[in-house]
Amino acid sequence: MRIRPLQDRIIVEPFEVSSETKGGIIIPDSVKEKPMKGRVMAVGIGKGCPHCGKDEPMELKVGDTVSFGKGMGSEIEEDGKKYLLMRESDCLVKDV
Repeated sequence: MRIRPLQDRIIVEPFEVSSETKGGIIIPDSVKEKPMKGRVMAVGIGKGCPHCGKDEPMELKVGDTVSFGKGMGSEIEEDGKKYLLMRESDCLVKDV
């Protein structure tokens, strides 16, 4: 990846949403929900602590699977792929 997030931001590759239900009904793109899970592709160095001036380390690492709220992050594109740029604190759950 040629881009690197700054401070406490991460880049997430959202998982694909199925375009067909279990019953075989095809869902059009206009009504598909955006994915709320993805894989962390890049992480920043951490947010600076206002008291001591040092960077607080990031909890998430490249390759982690995370869940996040609807509408979180900003869409960015690199090499034709869509990613989400968001703060680490926007992630609600880290899958183990």
